[in-house]
Amino acid sequence: MKLLSIVVPCYNSQDYMEHCVESLLPGGNDVEILIVNDGSKDGTAAIADRLRETYPDIIRVVHQENAGHGGAVNTGLQHASGLFFKVVDSDDWVDLDAYRKILNFLREAVAGRRLPDLLLSNYVYEKQGASHKKIMHYRNYFPSDTYFTWDDVKPLPPTTYILMHSVIYRTEVLRLSGLKLPEHTFYVDNLFVFQPMPHVHTIYYIDVDFYRYLIGREDQSVNESVMISRLDQQYRVNYQMIDILLKSGVRFKSDTQCKNMCSYLNIIMSVSSIMAIKSGIAQHLRWKKELWQYLKEANPSLHRKFRYRTLLGIFMNLPGVLGRKISVIAYNITQKIYGFN
Repeated sequence: MKLLSIVVPCYNSQDYMEHCVESLLPGGNDVEILIVNDGSKDGTAAIADRLRETYPDIIRVVHQENAGHGGAVNTGLQHASGLFFKVVDSDDWVDLDAYRKILNFLREAVAGRRLPDLLLSNYVYEKQGASHKKIMHYRNYFPSDTYFTWDDVKPLPPTTYILMHSVIYRTEVLRLSGLKLPEHTFYVDNLFVFQPMPHVHTIYYIDVDFYRYLIGREDQSVNESVMISRLDQQYRVNYQMIDILLKSGVRFKSDTQCKNMCSYLNIIMSVSSIMAIKSGIAQHLRWKKELWQYLKEANPSLHRKFRYRTLLGIFMNLPGVLGRKISVIAYNITQKIYGFN
């Protein structure tokens, strides 16, 4: 059995996937790199097969009809044999020194028979054209280099949340949660983090800048114009997150765990809301209204908390044209400070 399964979803990734895979190869025989060619129409399949032939003990390749990012992650999870599971997108890469530290910890965890449900590390916004690289870390909130539970920490603030780039899950936790991401849908990385979270009890944080998250390409899913064009998919993910949270209440082992998931949902709802406001399209504004109404009908108390007791909820629901302008200004300021999108 491998120590770590790393899934690399690839769709028309010929221009950058080798850089990604090369950054993962130093894991050697402790890792399996699962390249999932998701129906690419360029040279991705040939590159994947060549890499597999060159590194047959490390790389496995699965070719499938296009099912979207979520479908590729699902396939990776089905084929994974590692004790732990990581997703690295094909245009991203990992830092070598941080990679080695993470693998050393995983070896020690296995040797000591103490496997965390969730391993966290930092990620870096590698924004094209930016001289300053924003590092998203958790050192002010989580203890490093030690096991802890939700009872040992305070809730994360709204400006800090756990993304797919931060996480390495124990594979069994993902399977226990019943994770199956929707196909042909963008932004399912939020579901990947969110759905297994109620099953997480033991956590370990290594304060290293492991994941390098490339942003700034015009065709990227987090590009603002692309996000607006795919707003229906964002809202689809939002609805699923609401359902997951409300169904998971009985599983929460601590108040902090619940608060972190609520904060995460509030952030994602706010991002979807501001994209609707920025687009100014009547249908998008209607989707925004319907989403908040859905939460209100499903859980009135949670709706009141999000809508009236958090700055995000207040700013995303200011009435009228002037209110929407203020919402956009507030979002743009936050975007500039934290460097996302």
